[in-house]
Parts: sequence; structure tokens; C-alpha cells
Amino acid sequence: MVRIGELAKATGTTARALRHYEQAGLISSERAPNGYRIYDERAAVRVGNIRYLLDAGLTLDDVWVFLPCLDGDVAAAPPSDKGMRVALERLAVLNERIAAQTDARDRLEAALRQRTPLAGAGSAETAGPAPAA
Repeated sequence: MVRIGELAKATGTTARALRHYEQAGLISSERAPNGYRIYDERAAVRVGNIRYLLDAGLTLDDVWVFLPCLDGDVAAAPPSDKGMRVALERLAVLNERIAAQTDARDRLEAALRQRTPLAGAGSAETAGPAPAA
């Protein structure tokens, strides 16, 4: 059994994140007589898999779909149909956000071009700071 600080250190996360995962129902702990949270040693694998999925762009709600396989090697396991659907839906959301941010950047860059002559190149990065309004 490991305490929350030890699990956080072993998994490269924070105690706060672990409490958040626990509140979300993705990991569980027991309480020591002194009230400290203690985790089974296998919790490190589960937390590593949660981090892997979050780092891939999924949300905690998305991770729920993968709950049955969080104790194994999520990265190497073939995804379930439901897991693939969730991942593809999240990818679509991310692509929409990227497109929206790209559009916003392009509009800002066009507005800056109208107000500031660019020094030869085609991006606002070479224009320097925008003039004060």
C-alpha cells in the first residue's frame, strides 16, 4: 500500500489530481487509521493509463469508457468499438477547436495587416506589436 504523496511521485502527477480522479470514480483508496488515503500498488498502472488518455486529448468523462481496461496496458490494447467512437468524437471536437482558433488567428492577422504594414513576410509575427488604439 502507498500513500497519496508516494503515488503522486511515482506517477508524475499531483495529490490534487489523484483526489480528482478518485472523486471522478476512476481510482479508489482506503483510509489508514490516521485518515490518510492509501492506495494499492496497482494504482500506479491505473493512474499512468489515465494520464496517457488525458494526454492524448480525452477528458475524464471520456476516460470512463476505458475503465474496464485501465489496469492493463491501454496503449497496446486494441480499442473497443465504444472506445474508438469516443476517441473519434474527441478528435472531431479538437479539430473544430483548432479550426476555430486558426480562423481567429487569420482574422487577427488580417486586421493587423490593414493597420500595420508588414516588413515583407506574410505573418503578424514580423509586424511587431500592434499600435495602441
